[in-house]
Amino acid sequence: MEIQRDIIQTFKRWQSSPSRQPILLKGARQIGKTWAMQQFGKECFEHCVKFDFDRQPELKSLFQVTKEPSRLLKELSLYCEQPIKPGKTLIIFDEIQECEEALNSLKYFSEDAPLYHVMAAGSLLGVAVRQRRMTVPVGKVNVLHMHPLTFKEFLRASDARTYEYIDNLTQLDHLPEIILNKLRTEYRRYSICGGMPRAVVSLLDDSGLSVVEGILQDILDLYELDFSRYAESREIPRIHALWHTLPSQLSKENRKFIYKVIKSGARSKDYEDALMWLEEAGMIHRIYNISRPGMPLSAYQNPDAFKVYACDCGLLRRLAHVPATVVTSPIAGYTEFKGAIAENAVLQSLIPHCDGFAPSYWTSAASAEVEFVWQHGTDIIPIEVKAENNISGNSLSVYNGKYHPRLRIRFSMRNLQYNGGLLSCPSPLAGWIDKLLELVPSGQ
Repeated sequence: MEIQRDIIQTFKRWQSSPSRQPILLKGARQIGKTWAMQQFGKECFEHCVKFDFDRQPELKSLFQVTKEPSRLLKELSLYCEQPIKPGKTLIIFDEIQECEEALNSLKYFSEDAPLYHVMAAGSLLGVAVRQRRMTVPVGKVNVLHMHPLTFKEFLRASDARTYEYIDNLTQLDHLPEIILNKLRTEYRRYSICGGMPRAVVSLLDDSGLSVVEGILQDILDLYELDFSRYAESREIPRIHALWHTLPSQLSKENRKFIYKVIKSGARSKDYEDALMWLEEAGMIHRIYNISRPGMPLSAYQNPDAFKVYACDCGLLRRLAHVPATVVTSPIAGYTEFKGAIAENAVLQSLIPHCDGFAPSYWTSAASAEVEFVWQHGTDIIPIEVKAENNISGNSLSVYNGKYHPRLRIRFSMRNLQYNGGLLSCPSPLAGWIDKLLELVPSGQ
């Protein structure tokens, strides 16, 4: 089964942009970066050539001799069967972190060969750049961030008719019960496999849960190997410990990150580099607490108070050893972590809409907490997330009474409804957030 990825539409806009620069694609391992670039080349170009600096280490010598695009292209043409023509060939530099000279050459492709379409990506690119003190041609590349599949992308592949129905919504009214039930079913399946393409394809091809679990475990094992390969030796045990305590951090009713959960007596200065490593690897999202919802949100963030979520809800479930059957048929004792999975899945759908800036979260001096606070244009929108139909709790009301936002959002498994500035929305529709906000009555 072939999965359609939304980022390809971004690639297409880049293709026709008059101010186009080489793309530098970042993102966690195993999310399909190489596949997306090659699929884009297949759909939109007459030719597509890929140069892999990990599998073809001999390529490095070319860039060590020259960075002149015209000379490089003549040399590179000897390593591929397809022609390299401006405007007709997509050039892909894969695993570019293995060759700093190739990374630097993107500057010269931008300046001296703008007619060529060049894309570059690499495993743990952010980690490699910081660890090896590599130079990135700032201002000469378009940096794009790719993420695991959102539920929106999953639904398009799993149930095209339901996807089309949601994609063509024109008003914020209750969904037909049959649509809502299908959304709930597919969303639970998504919570099991997450957004890793191999796991998604296996689930949708009915390969069996054991195969899906095996794929997710393989990815987790690969991540563990990356700790040893790319991290400094003194940081490896800290990264490992931090990553493996993620389920414990999220299973608390208050999901604020606490260092002593990792180890008694642990201090922030001991683990800040480990947190940064996981962030740069694209494996986690760090969500900061805000003192109040001012504009811009970044000015009101508390750097010492934050929550940490996984890049993917399926990997988080597997890391926590939660059986897939518990997601479809919840049992007693799963309540708190069920909420964590729900928040993680909603966050995954929101992140691609955040222009590179993750949401924040808000807490009152008492016990109220709003899971996410999102800056959307000139609006600061509080977002509450509930795992199922139970929407008890007064945190959103406390926030509303204190700050009177124009719009509030509550994600749960209840039906779609808009009333008095509150958008009650099924969690599966988080990926359509921009569309839903357009449907909010003007002046509201």
